[in-house]
Amino acid sequence: MGAVASRSRRSVLAVPASNARFIEKARGLEADAFFLDLEDAVAPSEKEAARANAAAALNAGGWGAKVRTVRVNDLETPWTYRDVIEVVEAAGAELDCLVLPKVTGPDHVRWLDTLLTQIEAATGLEPGRIGIEAQIEDARGASRADDIAAASPRLESLVYGPADFMASVNMRTLVVGEQPPGYDVGDAYHYVLMRILLAARANGLQAIDGPYLQIRDVDAFRRSAGRTAALGFDGKWVLHPSQVAAANEVYTPGQDDYDHAERILEAYEHATSVERRGAVMLGGEMLDEASRKMALAVAGKGRAAGMRRTPESGGEA
Repeated sequence: MGAVASRSRRSVLAVPASNARFIEKARGLEADAFFLDLEDAVAPSEKEAARANAAAALNAGGWGAKVRTVRVNDLETPWTYRDVIEVVEAAGAELDCLVLPKVTGPDHVRWLDTLLTQIEAATGLEPGRIGIEAQIEDARGASRADDIAAASPRLESLVYGPADFMASVNMRTLVVGEQPPGYDVGDAYHYVLMRILLAARANGLQAIDGPYLQIRDVDAFRRSAGRTAALGFDGKWVLHPSQVAAANEVYTPGQDDYDHAERILEAYEHATSVERRGAVMLGGEMLDEASRKMALAVAGKGRAAGMRRTPESGGEA
């Protein structure tokens, strides 16, 4: 697994960079990743102070193994370039990625890549270490998902932004994440979700689902997350501490599935490397290269989540 795939993003916690109490609480939560938000969660009058808060929070540490990210403002605002410069110059060594919202084409990603490269060169940061997560939030972005996903080697994930997307296509509902009234067959979001997923996978990126806004309905959150986990998404944004454990559970393979995936990889490796055969039987199951690829996807997510094989499966405890 590459560095991108090995970063676990089952749960990505949104934290307003203007709220010191929320920042402090976020340190103790079991989210895989977090982003300090300079965009929607921050009022225009608080944007400058929020940048300083974000940099100070990163430099203060205490985030453990979490993926450390900051969401800057989108490129149609006057704040974006100062967001990037001030946060990266002040705390670039403690930053894993920047989230760029409302990406509508590859030029947005290339702009951020270029600016990051210049800041890294000026400040002595490791070139190319800071990643980019591109948030696709409207019809324009969805229609260019392939181009966006291929825009920069810094890209680590594509993120679905449901609320803005629903508005951009004039969807007849005000409830983010639920099926619109009158849509009683299938899933109204299947196309855009699969569009983002395919673009991400074709370019070796992770695919992250957007938030579910009814924060007190954890069962509904699980249903929403379960749909994208079944498709193959790697994780989901969470807006409230109650959603963290649910996301971690939903996007983690079941123990039986993980054990089986590891057994497949072990058996196939032995067959091809030792016995020099291209196919092998595991119990009553015929395995081939396609089986290996499917098992690697499940095992990779389990490993990223820190899973271990059970003793009964022949692995370590």
